[in-house]
Amino acid sequence: MTALPEGEYVARRERFRTVMAHAGLDTVFLPPSSDLEYLTGVERDLPSFGQIAYAHGWVTGAFFPVQTEPVFVLPRMVVAFHLGDAPPEGTIVVAETDDAEARFRDAVGRAGPIHRLGIGARTWGETVLGLERIARPEEIREASSLVNDLRRTKSPAELDAMTVACEKAERAMAAVEQKIVVGVTMSDLVADVDAALQREGSPSPSFPTHIFAVGERTLDSGDETGRLPLREGEVVMFDFGAVHDGYCSDFGRTVVCGEATADVRRAYDVLLEAQEEGRRAARPGALARDVNAACRAPIEEAGLGPRFRHRMGHGLGLDVHERPFLSAEDETPLTEAMTFTDEPSIIVPGDFGVRIEDVIVVDAGGGRKLGSYSPDMASV
Repeated sequence: MTALPEGEYVARRERFRTVMAHAGLDTVFLPPSSDLEYLTGVERDLPSFGQIAYAHGWVTGAFFPVQTEPVFVLPRMVVAFHLGDAPPEGTIVVAETDDAEARFRDAVGRAGPIHRLGIGARTWGETVLGLERIARPEEIREASSLVNDLRRTKSPAELDAMTVACEKAERAMAAVEQKIVVGVTMSDLVADVDAALQREGSPSPSFPTHIFAVGERTLDSGDETGRLPLREGEVVMFDFGAVHDGYCSDFGRTVVCGEATADVRRAYDVLLEAQEEGRRAARPGALARDVNAACRAPIEEAGLGPRFRHRMGHGLGLDVHERPFLSAEDETPLTEAMTFTDEPSIIVPGDFGVRIEDVIVVDAGGGRKLGSYSPDMASV
C-alpha cells in the first residue's frame, strides 16, 4: 500500500462515486494501474521487460460500485507475492484450482446489478471479454478519463510527494554532472544516473533514463551510439525522473563537455526565456494550448521555431505522462494545483541541441517550480 493517509483514498473514492453517478455508470472495473492505486493505495508493480503472468490472471482488479466500497478479485499468487498476503478487506481470492468464472461471477454479484459498466483504459482484452460474458452489461464505456478528471488537481500530500521526487532527481543530477568528461559514454551516464536514483531511494526511474548529445554527430543512450566516447565540446542533454510514494518527477538539464560555442550560448538564453514565459503563463483559467504558445513564442521569435519539435509539457503525477498536455491541440483550462513539466528544447541536427525541464504546479501567480536546481547550462 502507498504511504498517503487512508483518509486521502476515502475522499478520492467519494469524489469518484459522484463522478460515476453523473456519468450514469453503475460500476467501474479497474485493473492494476495508476488509476487503481490512486483510488485505493494498492500499488502497481514496477515495469519489467517480460509480462508476468499467473493462473486466472484475467480476473485481476477491482469493481467500484456507484454506492459501495470496491470489491477486489485477485489471483492467489498476486495476493501472496505482490501484496504480502495482506489483500484489501473482502477480497475474493481466486486459487489456481478454482473455477475462475464462478469466482468472478461472485465479484460481479457483490458489485450489484451492472447495466452501464465503465472500464479502465488499460484493461486486458481477455478481461473485457470476461466482463461481457459474465456481467452482461448493456453498455461498456472507457472510465480512465473520469479518474483523470480527479487526478489532474493535486492535494497538498501529493505535492509533497512530488516535491521529494523532484529533489531525488536533482541530487542524482548533482552526483553525475562532474562525470561528463572526454571519453565517457551516454550509456555510462545512464548507469550512473540510475545508480544515483537508487541510492536516493527511488524504486525505479519514473521512465527509462535518456541521455543524448546532438552536434556534428549524435550520441544517444537508446541506440548503439550510446557506447561511443564523448568528445571535447559536445553538449549532453539529460532527461530522467525519480519516484517517491508512487509519484513521479521529470527533470532535464544541458551540460557542455568543455566550452560552449556562441551559438549554443545564444540558443540556451532563448531556451531559458521560453521556459520562463511558459511558467509565467501557467495560471488558473489559461488554456493549455495558450500556455504552450507562450513557451514557444521566444523560440519562434529567434527564428528557431522549427527546431522546437516538442510541446511545452505534459501533466504528471502517479504517471510520468498524464493528461492534460501543454500542447497546441489541448484546450483544457488550467486549474490551481495542476502539475506539468516545463520542458522546451532546441535541437539543430548536425549542429547542437539544448534542453531544460522542471516540474511546475499551477498557481495564481503562474507556475511554481517544485524543484530548485540551477537552470544554468553547466560546463565541465
